[in-house]
Amino acid sequence: MHLNRINLVIVICIVASLLYWYTESTELITEYLAFSGENLLKGRVWTLISALFLHADPTHLVGNMVFLFVFGNTLENELKAQKTYLAFLGGGIVTFIAGTFFYDPATFLIGASASIFTLTAIVMLTKPMKFSFLFLMPQGLVAIIYFIYNLFAVYFGTQGNVAYLSHVIGFLIGVVLGIAWSKDWVKNLLITIGLFLIYLFLIIFLIPYFLQMFS
Repeated sequence: MHLNRINLVIVICIVASLLYWYTESTELITEYLAFSGENLLKGRVWTLISALFLHADPTHLVGNMVFLFVFGNTLENELKAQKTYLAFLGGGIVTFIAGTFFYDPATFLIGASASIFTLTAIVMLTKPMKFSFLFLMPQGLVAIIYFIYNLFAVYFGTQGNVAYLSHVIGFLIGVVLGIAWSKDWVKNLLITIGLFLIYLFLIIFLIPYFLQMFS
C-alpha cells in the first residue's frame, strides 16, 4: 500500500508535540524552537521551521492533523510530494515572517495551521470537488468555509489563542500558488463559489424549512 510522504509530517508533528508537552524543559523548548519576532532578530532562523511542528495542546494538534491528512494527501496525489512539501514549508515560513508586522515581537507562535491553510487554498483551486468523508463535503467547500470564518474572526477582532490572521495569510499564499500551479484555477474557483452558494442556501433556507415542517 502506497503511503504519501506528507503523512511523515503528521508523524513528526505528533512526536515533536508530545516531547514538547511531556518534557521538563517546555519553557526552554518554547524559547529556542517556537517562532517570534524577537527570536528572528536574535538569529534563530531555524524557528521558522521548528515552530511548525510544535502544537499547544491535544485539541490544537488533532484539529491540525485532521486537516493536514485530508488536504495534504489530496494535494500530494494531485501535484506530487515536492510541491506539497514546498507549499507546506513555504506557506508556514512566509506567514511567520509576514506576521512580524502584526504581532508583538515577544509573542511566540507555534503550529502548522498557516501551512495547512496554504494547502487548503491550493486544493480549492486544483481539486475542489474531491469529496472528504471526514468532513462529509467537497474539499473546496471546506476550504472556503474555514477561510471565510477566519476572515470574519480577524474583521471582528475575535480574541483568544488562535492566530486567525496567520490563517488568512497562509490561505492567501496558497491562492497565489494555486493560481501558479493550476491551469483550471478560474473554473475551480467558480465551482467553489457555486458550492458555497448552495451551502448557504441549504443552511439559511432549506434546512430551517424542513425543520419547521417536521416540528
